[in-house]
Order: sequence, then structure tokens, then C-alpha cells
Amino acid sequence: MTAEPFDPAYEDAQPAKARPGQDSAEADRETTAREAKAPEAPSHRRRPAWRSPLTRRVLALNMLVLLIPVLGLLHLDQYRQSLIDSELKALQVQAETFALAIGSDAVVDAASGEQQLLVDSTRQTVRLLLAGSTVRARVFDRAGRLTANSFVLMGPGGQVTVTELPPLETGNSLVRWIDGVYDSVVYGLPGDHGLPPYKEPVSQSAEDYEEALAALSGDAAGRVRADGDGRMVLSFAVPVQRYRQVLGTLMLTKDGDAVAQAVRDRRHDILLVFGVALAVTVLLSLYLARTIALPIRRLAEAADRVRGGSSGTRQRSSKNQRGFITSLSRRHDEIGDLAQALQQMTDALHARMQAIEGFAADVAHEIKNPLTSLRSAVETASRIEDAEQQKKLMSIIVDDVQRLDRLISDISDASRLDAELARADAEEVDVASLLGTLADVYRSVGEERGIKISCDTQLRGPLKVQGLEGRLGQVFRNLLSNAISFSPSGGTITLQARRDNRPRAEGGDWVEITVSDQGPGLPQDKLDAIFDRFYSERPEGEKFGTHSGLGLSISKQIVDAHDGVIYAENRFEQGKVAGARFIVRLPAA
Repeated sequence: MTAEPFDPAYEDAQPAKARPGQDSAEADRETTAREAKAPEAPSHRRRPAWRSPLTRRVLALNMLVLLIPVLGLLHLDQYRQSLIDSELKALQVQAETFALAIGSDAVVDAASGEQQLLVDSTRQTVRLLLAGSTVRARVFDRAGRLTANSFVLMGPGGQVTVTELPPLETGNSLVRWIDGVYDSVVYGLPGDHGLPPYKEPVSQSAEDYEEALAALSGDAAGRVRADGDGRMVLSFAVPVQRYRQVLGTLMLTKDGDAVAQAVRDRRHDILLVFGVALAVTVLLSLYLARTIALPIRRLAEAADRVRGGSSGTRQRSSKNQRGFITSLSRRHDEIGDLAQALQQMTDALHARMQAIEGFAADVAHEIKNPLTSLRSAVETASRIEDAEQQKKLMSIIVDDVQRLDRLISDISDASRLDAELARADAEEVDVASLLGTLADVYRSVGEERGIKISCDTQLRGPLKVQGLEGRLGQVFRNLLSNAISFSPSGGTITLQARRDNRPRAEGGDWVEITVSDQGPGLPQDKLDAIFDRFYSERPEGEKFGTHSGLGLSISKQIVDAHDGVIYAENRFEQGKVAGARFIVRLPAA
């Protein structure tokens, strides 16, 4: 009769049953409390994609990299200044040409011998030179008085002032708003290139303009200003002279709309490229973040489900998550490696859980047998009065207690084995030296039974492996003990070790160790079953319960942990079984 394995998940899923003396309401409260303690996946694992910190970081980083070239908009000042310099240079050439024409045609020699500008001739010359032009010309005499103004025309009713209207606003209002914001930011920075104001007094003179005063001194000069509407005004003044005598100054003025428009067009091009690049960057960032963040989040949810167990609807969800992990493990990137590692970890955990359940069931079954015998002996001993029968029952009780003690000790060793193998650091183990030491130790035991122990190590190469020397020694001690138990008096136990040059799948050689005896051999159909837990195949005459049946199972567990192989076979001589042979193969260091 086999005890049912204990399943905590199943136990948690069942409603609490009222104990004797306990009402159903209290049982319900215990059920609710147990459900409240059930592990749940952290809520942050279910956050939407737009709240993912990884998504935000990828998006912010890519946008920051994209914004760096856009900051080049602040460096359009150099481009703007080069356009201004070109416009001023053109004004200078034009002003020098006009000043030369005025000095040739509108100058007269006075009676005193001085040369003077003829007002009418100067106005006529200016009007002819600038006909149809948007450039404004003003001529000041040597006293600084305004003599001619191309924007003032003489008519029958007197002077008519020509005022140039600002151009109509065209284009998208959003673009104009962006331009306005950009201008306010750029021109509002510390150390900005804000322009001095341009003013036109009602009664103008050369003293109102620095460049005009400089030209009266014989130096050509230009200035850049801004009018009340913020429009740029470019002006350049040159002296009007004849025979190196300064007769006045000619100042040409024009708006800087061409410069502003050129800068604005360049700015629009940059903003357009930035807008397209920003849209592409955002889409690619979201796609990149989704391909990274979503699989990682799903892997985290799968890990949560593994942690929380799988029963009922959770089991179906766990299967879906497992399928998702399997699909991710096919990716040839780090996420695929992570999914594959998580899948292997999950498989190992499930295998470990199944092993624990099976182990618990086997332990319950094995412990139940001596306990049943012990209880029966105790109950019988309390009812009989025959001293001889009581003595026999007490002997049975002692044997059962000793059997339980051995069984619990072996179970405790087996339960600690996995944790020890996982925590301990492997070291280089000299197999030849280990086997030689064990052979020397067990020779005295074998001599008491007339059994010879031979150790043969074929040193065709170093017989060293990576592992835990104590646990490997436990394997070979167990094999030697079993061989001594089954060997007849006068028999020989042979220990052999050699280097097997047949390559492993992972690369490298094997170190092969064999323990052979001359006993009755093993049942041919039990060569694999002897490594199962609590399986016992003992020699005739041995007292029942002397061994727990865990020795070979523990040995296989140790060898498996060292990535090795252990198996058994029978030795044959002349067609008959001549003994048993155990083979252990470990990866060579």
C-alpha cells in the first residue's frame, strides 16, 4: 500500500473542513485567510506598455540624441550674419557708385571758390538712380542737413512721402507661431543679438545716424537696426566728395526682409527634417521597446506563475506561458537566451517538484512499514504476560527502531544532497589516489571475510575530474560495501580506473571507474531498477532492514550532479554469470 503524495497546492485549493468543536464560520475564516496569503504576481508586472520604464528610457534616449542636431538652430546666427554682411557690402558698392554720380553731376563751384551740392540736381539724380528700387537714399550736406530723400517726392501740391508697407503674412499660422516662439527664445537669451532701435525723427539730420556722421568725417560705415515692428533695417553711409573734398554724405537704407526670409527658410527646412525624424524615431523607439519590454514582462509573469504554483485555471495559464517561453527561446538574441534559461530553470523546478513528491510518497511508504510493525508489536506486548514472548516482541521493537533510525539518517542525507551539491565549489579530484586510499581502507574489512581487493589504475593519462571528493568517495564506498556484501569467501573485488579517449558530446575525455565482484550477479531485468529509491536486493542470509535501499539511488544522484553516468551489468564467464560490475564514467578534468 502506497501513501498518497502530499500536494500543498491541492490542499490550498480545498475548503477548510471544520474540526471537532469548530463551527463552519470559523473554518470559512481560515479558508479566507489562507487564500489571502496565496502569492500573487506583483501588480507592476501588468502595467500598460506606455508606463513601462524601459520604454520611456529608450524613447527619451533616442529623442535626446535627435534633439542635439536640432540645437543647431541656435547657431543660425552665423548664417544670418553672413547674409547681413553680404547685404551691407552690396549697399556699400551701390552707395559708392551713387555718391560718385552725385559728386559728378550735382556739384557746383560757388563764387567763393568752394564746391557745393545743388539741391535740385541732387534730388533729381537720386530720383533717377533709385527709380523702381526699394532702397531708400538720403543725402545730408556738410552741415548735416537733409538735402534729398528718395521717399519724398515733389508734386503740384507739395511733398509726398512714400511709405513702404510691411509684406502680408503668408503661410501656416502654426509655423508663424513656432517662428515667433523661436525668435522670443533666441533673442531673449543672455548675450543675445538684439538690434538697436531704428528711429526717424520728424526733422532728420546727420546727427541722428552714427553712420552718417562717420561718413561726414570721410569714413564709410554701416549699421543694422530694428524698427518698431521688429523688422531689420540695414543702412550704409559713404561720403559724397569731389577732388577729395567731402561735400556731404549719402546714406542708403533697405529692409532686411530678404535676410530674415532666408534664415526663416533654413529654419523651416531644419524643423521639417526634425519633425519627420522625430516621428520615425518615436515609432522605431516604441517598436524597439516593445520587442524588449513586452517579452521581458511576459517572462516575468511566467516566473510569477511558476512561483505561485499552477492549479485549475492557473494550470491552463501556465501552459500558455510555457508556450510563450518556448517561442521566445527561438530568438537568436539575449532575450532568447533568457527565455531558454528560464525554460530550463522551469523544467528543472518541475522535475525537482515531481522528484520531491515522489520522494515524499516513497518515504511515507517506507516509514509506514516499520511503524506498522512497531505499533503491532507494542500493542501485542501490552496484552500478553509471557516473558519469553515479551522478550521476542521487544527484540522486534528494537530492530524496527534501528531500522527507522537508519532509514531517517539516509533520508536526511539524501534530502541534503541537492543543496550541498548546488552550494559547494568543485575542485580537482585525483581519482587514482582516491581509489587507492579506499582500497587500502577496505582491505582489512575484506580480509575478515576472506575477500581480496585489487586496485588497478591504468595511468595512460591524468585520472582527474572536477567535483566534490567527499561525495565521489561516498559513491565508491557504497559500491565497495555492496561488492563485499555479495562476494563469496575467497572472491576478489577489482577496482579499475582508466582514461577513455572516446570524446564526449560536450568535448573532452571520460575517466571510467569499474567495481567488479565475483558474487551471484544481478537480476538481468533489474539492472536499471536497482538505482531506484528504496529498492533493495540483498544477499541471502542478511538480516532484513539492515539497509534502507537508498545507497545506489544517492550514488546515482551524486554522479548525475557531476555530469557523469553510472550503470550496472553482469560479468559472464563461459556463458554463466560470474559476478556484477558497476561502471562510473566522469568527465575528465
